[in-house]
Order: sequence, then structure tokens, then C-alpha cells
Amino acid sequence: MARIVMKFGGTSMAGIERIRSVAARVKREHEAGNEVAVVVSAMAGETDRLVGFCREASSLYDPKEYDVVVSAGEQITSGLLAIALQAIGVQARSWMGWQLPIRTSDGHASARIADIDTTALNASLASGEVAVIPGFQGLAAGERVTTLGRGGSDTSAVAMAAAMKADRCDIYTDVDGVYTTDPRIVPRARKLKRVTYEEMLELASVGAKVLQTRSVGLAMKEKVRVQVLSSFVDADGESEPGTLIVGEEEIDDMERQLITGIAHDKNEAKITLTAVPDRPGAVASIFTPLAEANINVDMIVQNVAHSTGSTDVTFTAPQAELARVLDVLDKSKEAIGYEKLIHDTRVAKISVVGVGMRSHAGVAATMFKTLGDRGINVQAITTSEIKVSVLIHEDETELAVRVLHTAYGLDAEDTAA
Repeated sequence: MARIVMKFGGTSMAGIERIRSVAARVKREHEAGNEVAVVVSAMAGETDRLVGFCREASSLYDPKEYDVVVSAGEQITSGLLAIALQAIGVQARSWMGWQLPIRTSDGHASARIADIDTTALNASLASGEVAVIPGFQGLAAGERVTTLGRGGSDTSAVAMAAAMKADRCDIYTDVDGVYTTDPRIVPRARKLKRVTYEEMLELASVGAKVLQTRSVGLAMKEKVRVQVLSSFVDADGESEPGTLIVGEEEIDDMERQLITGIAHDKNEAKITLTAVPDRPGAVASIFTPLAEANINVDMIVQNVAHSTGSTDVTFTAPQAELARVLDVLDKSKEAIGYEKLIHDTRVAKISVVGVGMRSHAGVAATMFKTLGDRGINVQAITTSEIKVSVLIHEDETELAVRVLHTAYGLDAEDTAA
């Protein structure tokens, strides 16, 4: 007997027929003798609808009341799934975040999980009951409902698995695993059997949309084994194996795994400040006010100094934050002393990720030569121990992904007769 957390996203819960399909899948795990807790998202599009109501009511809404409203979507699906399970003979009940409780910080709309009391939940599971838990929500001091931020249900599921000491956290979504790159761009992309936490964290942070970055970080910290599966297969038949996200010690032949995947992200904006005074503290005067405004920056390039005693500084930030970036820098212009502020949203970040980089030279060189041979200009570069990312023009995104996928030998073999 295993203890399993099953998490279903919004597309998996989109309507009663989909919920019945989820119930059938949960029943199969339960009848196999496993203790099962299910974490659910709101129906696809429901959270956006509830957010819209808040904005219509007031552009300056109270974040505490916002959380009360937007957490309702998961409450509805948890109750519906419990009803659907009962209808097919499975003993089940729903647990709201405040009933366990799931304790969080008081950062409304972006709370962080502090602790989960599993006493009542453990007793429920031991009695043979399936627990259905709404993701995305918790309870702060003062007994106020909180939410974890968009995509927070993945984090809820991993946190629940850690608190329950579950054997595995299965995350069901609209894809059947983690691929070497987006199969819509590269049809010969391969599904990966296993990926390390670090690789998945890097892939998620640079554009892969399979899992939320925060949930992967938590899984790595708590050593929760996570499996990505598709809910869009026959629940009564044998599921195709998904992708396991685990520690390096669970993956064989690490030395042969050079590059795991290629990710892309078109949600970047490039910002350049020209003629910044070339003096100590100049760069700090740019990034300190951005940090104080909680704006994350990624790639940073400082050009060589001009003969005039100045330099140009370029960096990237999420497109969604561009207006705030420009506002902060405009207000800080006198302190920074730059001449012009230039921005460009027609860029894309392309990243190659793999733990094999630690022991193999030439990964970056292969990337730059491959792109150069196809006439693709690199505008900025950033690296980590297991990642190399470049910024290019967005029109060349698909070409870059395809040629890099081939260059690193990631294309699946042609199985056609």
C-alpha cells in the first residue's frame, strides 16, 4: 500500500464529465489499496472570471476579500469531485484549507505555506476515506483565508505530499510528461522518463510550462517524488508512463546525460540604459530601486566603457513588469545619470539545460556556433551550473529551438518503416 497525492489542474476539472473522469481515475488508485488525497484546481477559466469580478467591484480591492472570492473556484471543484466519487461507491469527503488547517503567511494573493496539520487528515485516510482538498488556498493569522498566487495548486499538492510523507505526488495535466522541448515546435521531441529536481527547476524558470517553478523548488527541498501525467487518457485503461522528477541519485548514467532539454520564453523584455556614468556604485543605482519594487531581472550585460567615461547597461525583465520597470527607472533617472532608456519586447530567451554540463566542456560553444551558422544573433547571455540562456529576436524562436534540439542529439529516432 502506498500513500499518494493526486493533483488535477483546471483543464482536468473543466466540467462535470471531466470531473467524472477524474473520479474514475481516483477510484482505480483507491481500489488498488492506496491511501489517496486529491488536490484540485478550479475549473479552467474560473479563477480569471472571479478575478474579473473583483476588478469590476473596485480597482483598489482589499486583498483579503480578493482571496475570499478567488479561492471559491477550488472549493466548488473539491465538493463536486467528492460528490462524483461518492456516486461511484468511493467513500470521500472534501477538506477546506481552513479545516485541516493549511497555515500560511499573511501575504494575501501570494501567501507561502508555513505548516499543514495532518492529524485529522491521517485519521480520515486510515479509515479508508479519499480526501479531496482545494489547492491554492490556506489560512493566515486572524483566521483569514489566503491564496498562494496563480498556479499555486501545484505548490499545494507538493506541500501536502511532504506533510503527509506521501510516497509520490502525481500531477495530472494536459500533457503526458516532460519533453526535451515543446513538441509543437519539434515533432521529434522525446518524452523524458526521469528529470532531476535541478533540471526541472531550471526548465520551469526559463519557459517550460509543465510545472510551476515554486512547486519544483519545494519538491527539491522536501525531497518529494513528483510524477507528471496526462489526465486526457482513458481512466479505465493503463496509463502511459509519465515523467518522474527526482533526485540525481535516482537517475542512472548521469555521465551520459549531457543536455536534458531546450526551453523558450517569449515573455521577456529587454531594457537598455545608455551613457550610464562609469563609476563605482552606478550599477547598484539601477538595480537597487528595481529590487525595492520587487521586480526580478535576469540577463545583465554591461558594455565596455566609452571614451566619454560612460557605459551602456542592458538587462531583461518579465514583459508583464515592463511598465513598472520603466516607471522606476524614470523616477531614478537623476540618481542613475543615464542618457536614454530603450526597451524592446520583440525578444525571446532560449535555454539549454542539463546536469551533464557540470562535467562536459563545449556546451556553450556548440550553442553559439549552431545559432551563428543559421544567422541568429545573440543579444545577451546568462549561465548557471546546468544552464546556458541567450536572448534572440522573437521571430527566430522556433528556428533556434529546432536547430539546437538537433545539435545536441535530442531528436527522437525516426520509427517509420
